[in-house]
Amino acid sequence: MLKLLRQFDFTIFILAAILVIVPLFPKFPFIRIPGSYVAIRFEDAILLVLGIMVAVKAIPKLKEFLTDPIIRALIVFFGIGFASVLSGAFLTQTIDVKIGMLHLLRRIEYVVPFFAALTLLTKEKLGNSLDYFIKLLMAVTIIAFIYGVGQRYFRFPIIITQNEEYSKGVALFWTSGSHVNSTFAGHYDLAAFMVLLLPVFLTLLFLVRDKFSKIFLLLTSVGGLWLLINSVSRISQVSYLFAVAVAFVLVKKYKELAVVLAISIALIALSGDLVARFQRIFEVYAEEPIATIVPTPVPVPVFEDRSTSIRLNVEWPRAIRALTKNPILGTGYSSITLATDNDYLRLLGETGVLGFASFFLIFLRIGQVFLAALPLPNRFSGVALGFMTGIIGGLGGTFLSATFIDLFEASKFATILWFLLGCAVVLAKNNTNVQKN
Repeated sequence: MLKLLRQFDFTIFILAAILVIVPLFPKFPFIRIPGSYVAIRFEDAILLVLGIMVAVKAIPKLKEFLTDPIIRALIVFFGIGFASVLSGAFLTQTIDVKIGMLHLLRRIEYVVPFFAALTLLTKEKLGNSLDYFIKLLMAVTIIAFIYGVGQRYFRFPIIITQNEEYSKGVALFWTSGSHVNSTFAGHYDLAAFMVLLLPVFLTLLFLVRDKFSKIFLLLTSVGGLWLLINSVSRISQVSYLFAVAVAFVLVKKYKELAVVLAISIALIALSGDLVARFQRIFEVYAEEPIATIVPTPVPVPVFEDRSTSIRLNVEWPRAIRALTKNPILGTGYSSITLATDNDYLRLLGETGVLGFASFFLIFLRIGQVFLAALPLPNRFSGVALGFMTGIIGGLGGTFLSATFIDLFEASKFATILWFLLGCAVVLAKNNTNVQKN
């Protein structure tokens, strides 16, 4: 028993708990926040513990901590976010300062796992744990798949947070033609999660040699693809194909890419719901009315793609109006209500040009780290190579999806994204330094 206790690593335990609990635990509210859809939930307590661990580690070495260009970019972004909250509350008077601060704190909370990876995971610790983390994510995907099948065919309850009433923890049930959400708070979140992880699983499928691992990866990939297709998110299907293409090109698996794309497209095409949704776009925007002479006026049938219509007529113009009120700092967090369905327009509307620029500065810094590690097959092998290529591909798919989905505010997705990005940055930095030395 004492030997087991000595081997126990609380850091790995808490990070593993985040990988499992955040995507799988339903979003039941623990403490409601008056005046907002936001509630304190179980995973917030775990992230608070992790945040304390990061603070204890980082504060004694604060100067060293702040030398990291990515950390500095994050601090700049959150600093501008704080300024936008004050501006929105007292200058444009478009938000309540308490609610705005709450939304800012939520965004900081999502990035805590990224800070944790950079401060708590040494090269050796991550090297020993990466395979374990990936296996946990595979198990999470399988469980989410089983629960998704249960929702569609066996009336497992659905817990979502897409409006104020549902966010109270109301249990719903799947109906014919609707989306599968599995354990996520919305079908878009689930789809984005699969876009991020499937490139990792699929590249590893062609990299690992162990037969049992290959079978497990194949089953996980099939289950994940089923979830992606049954989320019935159009942009996520496109983002997935793009993400997989990037990952396989980085690992130089061109023939395998052709096979994966062919199978994926065939399976997507077999989904009647997805085909109908894609066809609706062409019905609305590709068909041109044919002029005919009729004796009496005949009502013209109206074709409308509801998702696109809401974006073009309501959500996107609302974000643009917010930007025009204060182009520099926007109108503050929480000023554009629950959804914009375009993370870039949300950024501009809520935090202005400064917030938008500082957000992309973060990913510019991350991109520089990844670029320094290219070509990846020369610096990585095995699990690390599959993880790095998959995460870079998944990140590309995420940026594409964010043109139609608010992803960086979706807690289940954003928390896992930032943790995996942190792991990828640690791996890239360590391997680049090894090559230089």
